[in-house]
Amino acid sequence: MKDGDKNLVKNIVILISGGGSNMQAIVQASRDQQWAEKYGAKVACVISNRPDAEGLVCAAALGMVTHSVDHRLFDGRIGFENAVVEQLDRYQPALVVLAGFMRILTPDFVARFSGRLVNIHPSLLPEFTGLNTHQRAIDAGRTVAGATVHMVTNALDHGLILARVEVPVLPGDTAAALAARVLVQEHVLYPQAIAALLQTQLDQGKVQHAATAVNPN
Repeated sequence: MKDGDKNLVKNIVILISGGGSNMQAIVQASRDQQWAEKYGAKVACVISNRPDAEGLVCAAALGMVTHSVDHRLFDGRIGFENAVVEQLDRYQPALVVLAGFMRILTPDFVARFSGRLVNIHPSLLPEFTGLNTHQRAIDAGRTVAGATVHMVTNALDHGLILARVEVPVLPGDTAAALAARVLVQEHVLYPQAIAALLQTQLDQGKVQHAATAVNPN
């Protein structure tokens, strides 16, 4: 980015609930791959619905701004989400990245961030949406499992698929062993998918800018 464009940096906000290992992979990739220079984007903050989440400690150790919005302090999802939106609106995020965020979002929240809301799911969608994906893959006799990055819609674990990675199911696999191998691949896949999405946004912005320059009215 040019110095005069620094005020145009696009913010990425990551939502977590637990250890935040995917969050850490994304933050590290954003720095190692110089997303600010390549795409005009940076990870601006990390938000958790659990104030005791280990991921908040890890994010702070990485020098990230962190916020917690404890879902247990609200009577329902709407009040909780309004509080999360209040935090998100401070950053005007270009992307809201769900990285182990274990809360089902309301249609209003999804609509508010439509086209900017990204998730990773530990299965080869559309198979095994929801929970217990690894055990279900083993029980179904699958020889291949994996992970999928997708845009978030109102349908749980559906939406435009951005990227997938396959991981073999080994003889005698346990859910825990399979989950550990899939997670290693998630740490590679998720930053790659976000970088590709940022590149798409950048290219679209260039096209729109060129069109405006040709037809200013």
